[in-house]
Amino acid sequence: MIEVTFRDGMVKGYDMSALYDRYPQVRRLEDRKLFESGRLEGFYLIIWDDELDISTETVYESGWTVRKLPPFAGSKAGDAVLRARAARALTQKQLSELTGIDQGDISKIEKGVANPTIGTLERIAGALGGKLIISIDTDQ
Repeated sequence: MIEVTFRDGMVKGYDMSALYDRYPQVRRLEDRKLFESGRLEGFYLIIWDDELDISTETVYESGWTVRKLPPFAGSKAGDAVLRARAARALTQKQLSELTGIDQGDISKIEKGVANPTIGTLERIAGALGGKLIISIDTDQ
């Protein structure tokens, strides 16, 4: 079973065993270590390895609603961290290991519910091979 939280606040569950008959290789996800290695590729695909993936669209459309949260408003910093991490095909756990920042804190930053320090954002940017740029736009 996987559970995915979408930006519109929908939390969807999906039973991967429903795919066993059609795609026997999916049964390999019964291996917990392999299952936990799954990661979000961009915003559209959850992948485990070269043979195992599922689109987030499938989960959204064919999964069941677990709960409804307020829509993800996010933050510019949180959105930037999420986009950069996804572009590098890293899980929050992998980013946590690279930065020494707790995975739960990375999750809160990406959701826009934490107020990270500049130092924390610099550590994340560095781990992602980037740099932190701060600007003030007075035209908005």
